[in-house]
Amino acid sequence: MASHIILPPDDADENHNHQAAAAAEEEEEERDELGRDDDDDEHGVPPALPPKAALPFSATCVRISRDSYPNLRALRNASSVSLADAAYVKISEADFGYVLDDVPHFTDYLPDIPTYPNPLQDHPAYSTVKQYFVNEDDTVPQKVVVQKNSRRGVHFRRAGPRQRVYFGTDEVKACIVTCGGLCPGLNTVIRELVCGLSHMYNVSSIFGIQNGYKGFYSSNYLPLTPKSVNDIHKRGGTVLGTSRGGHDTKKIVDNIQDRGINQVYIIGGDGTQKGAYEIFKEIRKRGLKVSVAGVPKTIDNDIAIIDKSFGFDTAVEEAQRAIDSAHVEACSAENGIGLVKLMGRYSGFIAMYATLASRDVDCCLIPESPFYLDGEGGLLQYVEKRLKENKHMVIVVAEGAGQDLIAKSLATSDQQDASGNKLLLDIGLWLTHKIKDYFKSKKMEMTIKYIDPTYMVRAIPSNASDNVYCTLLAHSAIHGAMAGYSFTVGMVNGRHTYIPFYRVTSTRNKVKVTDRMWARLLSSTNQPSFLSQKDIDEASEADRLANRPPLPTGASSRVVRSFDQSSSCSSNGEI
Repeated sequence: MASHIILPPDDADENHNHQAAAAAEEEEEERDELGRDDDDDEHGVPPALPPKAALPFSATCVRISRDSYPNLRALRNASSVSLADAAYVKISEADFGYVLDDVPHFTDYLPDIPTYPNPLQDHPAYSTVKQYFVNEDDTVPQKVVVQKNSRRGVHFRRAGPRQRVYFGTDEVKACIVTCGGLCPGLNTVIRELVCGLSHMYNVSSIFGIQNGYKGFYSSNYLPLTPKSVNDIHKRGGTVLGTSRGGHDTKKIVDNIQDRGINQVYIIGGDGTQKGAYEIFKEIRKRGLKVSVAGVPKTIDNDIAIIDKSFGFDTAVEEAQRAIDSAHVEACSAENGIGLVKLMGRYSGFIAMYATLASRDVDCCLIPESPFYLDGEGGLLQYVEKRLKENKHMVIVVAEGAGQDLIAKSLATSDQQDASGNKLLLDIGLWLTHKIKDYFKSKKMEMTIKYIDPTYMVRAIPSNASDNVYCTLLAHSAIHGAMAGYSFTVGMVNGRHTYIPFYRVTSTRNKVKVTDRMWARLLSSTNQPSFLSQKDIDEASEADRLANRPPLPTGASSRVVRSFDQSSSCSSNGEI
């Protein structure tokens, strides 16, 4: 792969000799730290660049081949994610801190595989589109807000149709599976996968796997056609059924191999994407020509890297209706309190965005921001103060908030669901009782209405915005599978990309309580932050560590700095 490199202006080249010497010294120090020298490295280290004459900035693009960086093969072969994952990490470097975090491809283990012209080039709907096919060198930066001296940072491969594909039209046999909890838009993604494969690539063999991963080996495959899925996007849920757990990699791949499936589309959250990664690794181990495309799904919007998950906009819109109802109830009673519990096991995005959209909320509680009940500045004191001022109050709480407080006051056991998620206690019901007890001790009249719209929010059809987003995700997944990639598809900084499985499963996206978006919420609700300086420092450090992905051992300092720079800002929250 070759990359487009933007050359610096002349004045940046004047110090080139000094920079080259410093880079060489840095590489030497790095080798010493790793306990090896040039003789220990099978491929060696790229020599320092020779002095070069200043070039005009109009000479903007040069091509840097991946092969000009021999040490990259060593990077790909040694990953700190795990020894088992080492063969699947593909990191490529180029000048000025450019790093491509690439996705696996058929040619990584099937070098002589034939290619075919993309049938879209003869498709009447696309014949008028200028430059419809994506350039192989197109990549999307993880971070778009930079300073003039910033490194180019980490990039992902841009999604879209390629001029050459690795499947003949009659060769494709695709299957689709949905796993985990429900989310608005599941049926839309299923519909667009079926219609996209059929209408764009003339694929006729498409099957649905029923009831999650276990359906690969315990259920009959359901044939899918554009006609059979024509209006499913108007319904909530998933027509294929879903379940948690049931993942048996060997059984699943045995079934894929026996049935001749060569494209697998897997729709689900981070746990499901981990399962997709395991399926891909087993497929590659067996040398099968099978693409695995993951479409990330989570109503909590907690998938790392991507801007947002499909269904999130719909969930926020529906959650706002519940908040409106709570506000009406609160306003209609003396010292009325409306308490709404929303989804958000580890991440409070729905609660935060619904609160900002509503403007009727007086307090929003999320898992990322610890709070306390009693004493000066505590929640109960704030509730009392708010009632005395406004005579009513609306509280929004994410389901994962305050779990540590409940654990301290109740005898609990750590139980898990089939996906391995900890079963949460009902923070809404617990808060309701605590607030009632507090005002009873104060001999102060109040009325509290507890509203839990959790399953209403996730069971509705997707709205117009999410329908469009689901369509684009499905089409991007199809183009990538036809081109021979295995990946998770997602939008990064407004562009659809192919992201390595390990990047979306190694960490979780969370609300940053040290960012401006949370500050906007505090300004909107006028609630106290409940955070001490220690909490803020711990949150900042947790954000830094959570956003830094696993790096291959032996990665050069250039790669490390590029990853650090790209992880220094949130990819899907800060505006």
